[in-house]
Amino acid sequence: MIHLAGICRTYQVGDQPVRALVDVDEEIREGEHVAIMGPSGSGKSTLLNVIGCLDRPTAGSYTLGGREVGGLDDSALTQVRRHEIGFVFQFFHLIPRLSAAENVELPMVFAGVPRRERRQRAAAAIAAVGLEERAAHLPEQLSGGERQRVAMARATIMRPALLLADEPTGNLDSKSGNAVLEMLDELSDNGLTLLVVTHNPKVAQRADRILFLVDGRIAKRVAGDQVGELVALLTEDD
Repeated sequence: MIHLAGICRTYQVGDQPVRALVDVDEEIREGEHVAIMGPSGSGKSTLLNVIGCLDRPTAGSYTLGGREVGGLDDSALTQVRRHEIGFVFQFFHLIPRLSAAENVELPMVFAGVPRRERRQRAAAAIAAVGLEERAAHLPEQLSGGERQRVAMARATIMRPALLLADEPTGNLDSKSGNAVLEMLDELSDNGLTLLVVTHNPKVAQRADRILFLVDGRIAKRVAGDQVGELVALLTEDD
């Protein structure tokens, strides 16, 4: 599903180039659950942003679902993000003035889905994450776990093939975090391709495999159940 070949991302900071990604080569299969780990500044979020078409590679080739997307124009990239990719972030990114249900509806508004269908699909999505009774509440009236469940409903409302999650449990207590992880597991079990950036070994071990980044390069690839050998590297580098 995802093919990365020689992906580089360089930023200019003042008069100094900063190489956030360096010659990244990777294949991610359809339906695979992959965790991305590494010390702070290793390029995890940059890699997720490139895969999510939120950022462009400086060099290299990125193919998504058989189509080269690295060179698409802004309008085409918007369509890819809108219809093919869902995003879940650590800080939820809900619109404060919109209710939970209205936040879930938002991607369908941009996609031109008729109002009646939007309402029906949003209600079903809210029910699927167990928040029927909270659908009319504003984000400030919801707990952190509830906000993240709304964010997940919004991320999957367009039925994307790929879901990207950046520290999805980073702001949650353990109970809420476990509930979110169980939802992600269920989505993965149902065939959704899932990429999760995390510092948490307990999150990473749920993945089929783990990519460990150091200085913008993939330094190790291990199975999810072998996360223990990466913990020492994280502790050492952090």
